[in-house]
Amino acid sequence: MKKTFVLIVLFVLPIVAYLFFASGVTNFGRLPILTEAVSDLDKIQPDVSFKGKITILGFLGNDVELKKGNAFNLNQKIYKRFYEFHDFQMVMLMPVGTEEKVEELKKELGNLVDIKNWIFVFGEESEIKELFSSLRTDLSLDDNTGTPYVFIVDKEGNLRGRDKDEDEGLKYGFNAVSVADLNNKMVDDVKIILAEYRLALKNNNADR
Repeated sequence: MKKTFVLIVLFVLPIVAYLFFASGVTNFGRLPILTEAVSDLDKIQPDVSFKGKITILGFLGNDVELKKGNAFNLNQKIYKRFYEFHDFQMVMLMPVGTEEKVEELKKELGNLVDIKNWIFVFGEESEIKELFSSLRTDLSLDDNTGTPYVFIVDKEGNLRGRDKDEDEGLKYGFNAVSVADLNNKMVDDVKIILAEYRLALKNNNADR
């Protein structure tokens, strides 16, 4: 009996575990699309686009000082984990006139990590509102054209999120004020979408 038990532990359980996790990737390794065809960034700044990039999109608004804490939370909890992926970018859509404040913020962020994939796009208030509106969420911009929420936009320009979140039901964005929201939910969702694209790439290469 002991030998049989040992054989089961050594050979059968690992196979069962593999099948379980493999099926998990197939069945649960997709982050739901909540909004298709978000208005692209290149309408505001021609050299920046959602296409071909996994984008964390944020709106810091006019009061950069007020939103600095959000930027630092994102820098530490999200950006530092994923910035070395060549197809990952952190984009903040900023009102024209905040350029000097953004330069100060970039210096502070750069003291902590290489900020090569932190991108700040400057647009008119109407342009920012138009792009935000195209996300078609249940959230809104404040009077400073900002929001504490950040969003995951995929390489095709679709908004990704959760359609069955345990707390919110439909979860369009992640609250950068809340370290718990970033740690417990957003990190997992970014991992899922990165794994999704890597699995697709692996399958495409295998089919060639």
